[in-house]
Amino acid sequence: MPRLTVGDNAPNLSLPAIDGTTFKMSDMKGKRVILTFFRFSSCPFCNIRINRIVKRWNEFADDTVMVGVFNAKAGELTKRMKKHNAPFTIVADESYEHFEKNSVVKSFGKFLWGALRSPLTFMQATLKGYFPLTLSIAKLSIIPVDLLIDADGKVAKAHYCKDTADHLSIDELIAFSKGQ
Repeated sequence: MPRLTVGDNAPNLSLPAIDGTTFKMSDMKGKRVILTFFRFSSCPFCNIRINRIVKRWNEFADDTVMVGVFNAKAGELTKRMKKHNAPFTIVADESYEHFEKNSVVKSFGKFLWGALRSPLTFMQATLKGYFPLTLSIAKLSIIPVDLLIDADGKVAKAHYCKDTADHLSIDELIAFSKGQ
C-alpha cells in the first residue's frame, strides 16, 4: 500500500477503544483529528510520548480529537494505559490490519537507530516505569506514523517517522488542534 499523502482520505478506522466504546473515523467528519499509529502497549517511547501529551493537554483546543492506535489486544492495552488517564481516545488494532492498510513500516534498523539516538528519552521512559515488555522483533520494529486529518476528512499532514523516537512536535499538534 502506498503511503498516505496530503489530500488523501482519512483512514477508514473502526476499532475498539480502551474506554469500551468503538472509535469510528467516519463519525469524525467536521472535526480535526490527530491520529498516531504507535507501536505496542508497553513501548517506552510511545508511553513517554503519551505522558508528555497528557501533561500539555490543557494547551490543546477544547474540541481536540486525538486517537492513538496500538498493535495490542484491547484488554492488555486498557491495563497498560490506565496510568496515563489520557483525555483522548486510545484504540487497539490487534490484527495489525490498519497498520498495514496505512503503510506503517517495520524496520529493525530504524528501531535500533531510534534507541541509539534517543538514550535520554529511553532513560526518562524507564525511570517512569515504561519498560518494553515484549521480545517480539515484529512489534519492536514498528515505526510510528503521525497523521493530521482536517475537518473535511482529508489528510492535512502525514509524518512517517524516521525511527521509533521521531514524531511531529507537540507544539505542531497543538497548533493544528487550534486550526493554525
